[in-house]
Amino acid sequence: MADYREAFVGIDVAKLRNAIAIADAGREGEVRFFGEVDASDTSMRRVIQRIAAKFDGVHFCYEAGPTGYGLYRLIRSLGYECTVIAPSLIPRKPGDRVKTNRRDAVSLARLLRAGELTAVWVPDEGHEAMRDLVRARAAAVETLRVHRQQVSAFMLKHGRVFPRKKGWTMRYLRWLQEQRFDHPTHQIALQEMVEAVRISKERIERLERVSEPPTAHPIVVRHGSSVPARRIGTSRCREH
Repeated sequence: MADYREAFVGIDVAKLRNAIAIADAGREGEVRFFGEVDASDTSMRRVIQRIAAKFDGVHFCYEAGPTGYGLYRLIRSLGYECTVIAPSLIPRKPGDRVKTNRRDAVSLARLLRAGELTAVWVPDEGHEAMRDLVRARAAAVETLRVHRQQVSAFMLKHGRVFPRKKGWTMRYLRWLQEQRFDHPTHQIALQEMVEAVRISKERIERLERVSEPPTAHPIVVRHGSSVPARRIGTSRCREH
């Protein structure tokens, strides 16, 4: 171990357990699977410190995904280098479609050492909170659209057509309230669907009220997107 004082660690993250592999520095350095460990902060903190204690320099990486940036912040808080990788830009061999946690971790460690991975921009906690708020509003807008469509489809099914072109105005809402059906269950169904529209609209208004005003450099948030930073060097993995 004394010959290899620098190491590159690939982590295949998951909800419950993370797979970890270590690549020793140098073209001929050993690449080995460390094992799978519990994904909790306590367990990962212990493993990170255990690995780092064996080397003078250690560099960690994992793919951006649904687990977020908590692991990145944990590793950085312990004083070690960490990079979050753009999954879509990871080099893959043609025909290599077999994916396991072990293989992915080993591949990340090897590619990190070779400098063939591309980092994504990692937001600070304030930016991430705002992005979550933007996504919550987008989800609320989509829910409102679906609920309104359900009302429109219900009315069309029963031959009720609003006599004006523009819907979802105050006049349209009054028209909905005036509708009467012979069967009580139809009346209840319409009332519940209209109530769902009202709740969805109020949810959007609440989210908009707590939104901060735009900054001088607004961030465009797209679902599942990330901002590519740069190719990672072979000997240094810097935060972006």
